[in-house]
Amino acid sequence: MKSFSEPSVRNALTIDVEDYFQVSALAPHFPKDVWDNTPCRVERNVQRILELLQEEGARATFFTLGWIAERYPKLIRQITAEGHELASHGYGHERASAQTPEAFLADIKLAKVVLEDIASCQVSGYRAPSFSIGQSNPWAHACIEEAGYSYSSSVYPVKHDHYGVPDAPRFPYVVGRGLIEIPISTVRGFGRNWPVGGGGYFRLLPYSVSSWGIRKVNETDGKPAIFYFHPWEIDPGQPVVSQASAKTRFRHYVNLSRTEARLQRLLRDFAWGRMDEVFLPLAKPTV
Repeated sequence: MKSFSEPSVRNALTIDVEDYFQVSALAPHFPKDVWDNTPCRVERNVQRILELLQEEGARATFFTLGWIAERYPKLIRQITAEGHELASHGYGHERASAQTPEAFLADIKLAKVVLEDIASCQVSGYRAPSFSIGQSNPWAHACIEEAGYSYSSSVYPVKHDHYGVPDAPRFPYVVGRGLIEIPISTVRGFGRNWPVGGGGYFRLLPYSVSSWGIRKVNETDGKPAIFYFHPWEIDPGQPVVSQASAKTRFRHYVNLSRTEARLQRLLRDFAWGRMDEVFLPLAKPTV
């Protein structure tokens, strides 16, 4: 049950399905040739997320790596069987900005084929690893459209040292011939956009910051919000990479033990649905 009267706006809940050793910031410590020999924790973490969603009657979109799907096909089929949307996070968690257009297109096509073959359903959405579509690679949206996706959620309209397009539209807009880009949620203040769409900000800042921001998007802007997190963010027992920089360790490990309880509160405080159900039927994007 919700902790207060039923919210009037349904927001989109999204999960970027990757394991702890596939995070971009830890890439120097986990090259791809060691992935197959690194113990995975993603299956148990996604199972727990599915339990949380079922407890609260919420549905979500799982942006999933093709690499993960190939190794855990039963988990992928469970996601769709329980009514959630399966979407693409690419195949091998390569940043779009680090690839050539040809390599990027091949990666997102492969991911789509793998996911659709395993789950026997259409995959309409794509999210670039680390929100790596920006001013340096505007060609990426054309590749996403060519690969057959209907929407992308790959732009974060904030200023960040690893990603972000601060002057991008805050709400859905058309790119190319008809692909819809659905940016992660922000609030506007003091002449800039501030992140309220989850990720590390949800763990590092008090819960009240995220809940205030989501309500502001819902009530002031009159729009659905988008929230995202990763399965490893509810896993305080994951191995600690002591060789990582202090900045990386802070961003990755702080408050892992608190995230699950915060997610439970978030699920109760707001109404949540899938990306395709929340945005595509009602989308009135700007160009």
